Amino acid sequence: MTIDFSPLIPLYALAVLAGVALLLAGLSLWRGTRGAVLRTLALAALCLALANPVLNQEEREPLSTIVAVVVDRSQSQDAAGRREATDRALATLKDRFARFPAIEPRIVEAADGADTETPSTRLFAALSTALSDVPPGRVGGAIFITDGQIHDVPDVNRPLGFDAPVHGLITGQPNEFDRRIEIVSGPRFGIVGEEQAVTFRVINDGPVPAGPAEVRISLNGNEIATEQAEPGTDLPFRFTVPRGGNNILEFAVAPTPGEVTEANNRAVHVLDGIRENLRVLLVSGEPHSGERAWRNLLKSDASVDLVHFTILRPPEKQDGTPINELSLIAFPTRELFVEKIKEFDLIIFDRYQHRGVLPIIYYDNIAQYVENGGALLIAAGPEHAGPDSIASTPLSAVLPASPTGTMDDKAFYPRLTDEGKKHPVTRGLTGADSEPPHWGRWFRTVDVDRPQGQTVMQAADGKPLLVLNRVGEGRVAMLLSDQGWLWSRGFEGGGPSVSLYRRTAHWLMQEPALEEEALTARASGRTLEISRQTLKGDPGPARLTLPSGETQQVTMTEAEPGLWRASLRTGETGLFEVANGDLTTLVHVGTVDAPEFKATISTEETLRPLAEKTKGLVHRVAAAGGIDVPALLPVRGPVRVADDDRLSLRMTDETVLKGVNSLSLFTGLLGLAALLLILSATWAREGR
Repeated sequence: MTIDFSPLIPLYALAVLAGVALLLAGLSLWRGTRGAVLRTLALAALCLALANPVLNQEEREPLSTIVAVVVDRSQSQDAAGRREATDRALATLKDRFARFPAIEPRIVEAADGADTETPSTRLFAALSTALSDVPPGRVGGAIFITDGQIHDVPDVNRPLGFDAPVHGLITGQPNEFDRRIEIVSGPRFGIVGEEQAVTFRVINDGPVPAGPAEVRISLNGNEIATEQAEPGTDLPFRFTVPRGGNNILEFAVAPTPGEVTEANNRAVHVLDGIRENLRVLLVSGEPHSGERAWRNLLKSDASVDLVHFTILRPPEKQDGTPINELSLIAFPTRELFVEKIKEFDLIIFDRYQHRGVLPIIYYDNIAQYVENGGALLIAAGPEHAGPDSIASTPLSAVLPASPTGTMDDKAFYPRLTDEGKKHPVTRGLTGADSEPPHWGRWFRTVDVDRPQGQTVMQAADGKPLLVLNRVGEGRVAMLLSDQGWLWSRGFEGGGPSVSLYRRTAHWLMQEPALEEEALTARASGRTLEISRQTLKGDPGPARLTLPSGETQQVTMTEAEPGLWRASLRTGETGLFEVANGDLTTLVHVGTVDAPEFKATISTEETLRPLAEKTKGLVHRVAAAGGIDVPALLPVRGPVRVADDDRLSLRMTDETVLKGVNSLSLFTGLLGLAALLLILSATWAREGR
């Protein structure tokens, strides 16, 4: 209740009038004039009436006390029954708050922020957001329900923005322990065939049983080594990069009975294999129009070291010319096909025929080269159907098709077979999606009988044109026509000769992206993309194993012929395993070294310094047969002493104004009566 003034006349006029009244009153009192006191009162009442005093009475309603309850919903809370303990502790707190109408709980659930660059548990950021619209005076405290793995705890000397206790209700059991593995360092790229080193470390959190840990190491899904690692010690592992493209190195430490979680017992390192200076041997049996097409393609790639020989003088052309008068270079057959054959990544026979240049035993060397992992491409012409065909040599053991001895000279459009539409070598070739195909014709092919492997392109009457086959650990391709050069020369609009030749060569050199049966997965943020390449039709659903150990089925749809895909947004972060049939692959969602994937044991130490400073309480809720949540303790005024058994909350004294009642003291009947009373008394006194 307050008294304010609302003058009826301007202040300067009221001041002049009050001054005159004060002068007259003082003069009357000094001279002792009869009725001076009453005159003074009358003048004072008049001035007071003109000042118009107003009695104001405010109606206020007390505001509630806001208490923030921050619930940790990060991935580490999925371990060891913590999520159930969190839910029960939250339900208990809600029941406790219901007994105090003056307290308003503000509950906010915080995930691990995996959409950020570095996924982590940021509970104090969630707290700041929850209280952004609350005046500091109304905040009664903050209660965190968490396992203690918080990655944005502010410095203890940094102000929180409110003066109230901070409490922590810790889930998880005391004396927890966990064993995990992490990659310390490793190269991002490596040369195929060369040795690389990746350093890993096994880490024990908590009282893990002593002793070395067994670590199984797999490369591209195949186990290659087992190491004994001393926890806390960096251990380098050396391996040879087996192939180009992605190579996935997996480290799995044996689980320890009783540890918190096995989700962090595996770590992966992805290394891109790079082929350094691919060595290709191109042998042309004779000069012809298509020879330059192969040469130009291989020379245009800076990473290819091309060794090219053209047989210009076969043995039957011996005419007695002295050797010292010939300008031709002798074909170094022994050096190429005996001593250095293993150094080549690809051998191409372009319209080559057996005419005594290569001893017969060398063809057997080439066959063994293929079976041991080499690559062979046969670009056949009319000579392949003749009596000197290399199909009549020991090389026939690795060739996917045998010639019948005839040539087909009918003009045709090269077409993709049903397998070719699915095969990554020929799928999506520019111009193949129309009928006839939007490219030029060819005019002859070698007729073959019962080809093995996959026939991905066909000639006239459905006869084989491009055949791909695996032999032992190596691969062989046969292009049964020598007229691919028509495409590169632009005949009838040309065709995708560069794409076809390059894909064929890369498939022969076992490029992972061109595998017929392959399962790959990649992560983009929290979106997991799964791709399945197959020639066998619907591969069925993929089985996804989450970092938490749960499994789920993922349905894939056909995006292109032979290519099935699925995309889903994950709720977890970490190492995922994707399986389909006999194929498996691993993919890591989120940053590999993010804090959320490291320590997982529950702890009271992260919140303790802040709780001690703010007179809060850190309490582990685990109890025999259930949970133990401390009682609430409302405190009027600042919390000066911490309570070891209860959650102290500072109650606010702030109110909100609902209305104001005003009463003018010298206006209306009350003011008139006061003035009349004083004036009547003055008149009566002077009338005596």
